Amino acid sequence: MLLKLKLMNTIINPNKTDWSEILKRPTQTVDDIETTVTQIFDEVSRNGDKAIAKYTELFDGCELASTAVTTEEIEKASALVSEELKKAIQQAKSNIYAFHKAQKTETVSVETVKGVKCWQEKRPIEKVGLYIPGGTAPLFSTILMLVVPAQIAGCKEIVLCTPPNSKGEVANEILYTAQLCGVTKIIKVGGIQAIAGLTFGTETIPQVYKIFGPGNQFVTVAKQISTKFGVAIDMPAGPSELLIVADDTSNPAYVASDLLSQAEHGTDSQVILVSTSKQLIENVSNEVEAQLNDLPRKDIATKAIANSKLIYVENDEIALEMINQYGPEHFIVCVENEDLYVKRIANAGSVFIGNYTPESAGDYASGTNHTLPTNGFSKAYSGVNLDSFTKAITFQKISKEGILNIGNTIELMAEAEGLYAHKNAVTLRLKDL
Repeated sequence: MLLKLKLMNTIINPNKTDWSEILKRPTQTVDDIETTVTQIFDEVSRNGDKAIAKYTELFDGCELASTAVTTEEIEKASALVSEELKKAIQQAKSNIYAFHKAQKTETVSVETVKGVKCWQEKRPIEKVGLYIPGGTAPLFSTILMLVVPAQIAGCKEIVLCTPPNSKGEVANEILYTAQLCGVTKIIKVGGIQAIAGLTFGTETIPQVYKIFGPGNQFVTVAKQISTKFGVAIDMPAGPSELLIVADDTSNPAYVASDLLSQAEHGTDSQVILVSTSKQLIENVSNEVEAQLNDLPRKDIATKAIANSKLIYVENDEIALEMINQYGPEHFIVCVENEDLYVKRIANAGSVFIGNYTPESAGDYASGTNHTLPTNGFSKAYSGVNLDSFTKAITFQKISKEGILNIGNTIELMAEAEGLYAHKNAVTLRLKDL
């Protein structure tokens, strides 16, 4: 049964057969966007900076003599950032560093059989490209989330692309944070053309091995297309989303504030409340309306709220099944039986537990990473972490005793597969012993 309650759609006890439709994201399909992305990729691969300039003028409304940010620009921008904000950024950086530094693992080594030693070591990805959205909200916090672990991992080249405004400028906070964290090159380019530049390399933009960072649906598809050209990506991270499970022990004002915190990201964001309490749903709906009126980004949040749902279900078991089917990017747990959800959530990018753990804490300063899988990709992808910036390389060393111990096993298996050169590589060694 579907009722229209004020701004948000309220759904009561939906049939399981309807869940897929109810939980559908308000995003375009890849097919809708891929033609545009492919065209721009083709032009950038052939024309380099000339194509970059064309699309920067078309999409960002500015002509640039150079897309590379200068030291002078960085110094000027940094001087305009307030000391209070600088301290906040530095504290967030410290917390993010502490959490990601703790993720560093030691070499794993084992002797699988006498004389056969195998081990694994992590190596940094040498060249990484970071995409930092500008647009209606310049996300300088994402720089912390990406550059800090890249630095800990030991990445040699860290290239940052971010769109300029119509005056050809980048937000002061972005430039300050980038230099604070140690970005090696900052490029004023956004959108599909930025991802294409990082994929192919141009006269100005270095080619990289892996691309990180969130963006709109066009950027998300561009990242996916870049993998066709041998470039890795962190994950398909598109429009932001949040799912909250809450009951009568939660604070309706807090719940509403968290819903709106994600709704204000963009018109294609989605927020969902799942609850076993109809009264809470009513209270949250009222709070959303009240708080929405005070938001500077009210128009954006209102459009996002139209994509969103308040869903009543009868019990926690149904709620859990629905949430795991959705696979939210952000998942807030505000219920009396929080352990049930914490232990049994299978698909979520990042989990926030309790009335005093707003999602915005993870966005900025608690220490966890806010670059997370969206659009249900949390069913298979992790959020960005230290390992995202490394590769695991395996090593092995076999002694005479070791090849004697496993040689016959290798010969038998190679022969059974019909790969006699494989077998011979072992047989020759065994004969010499």
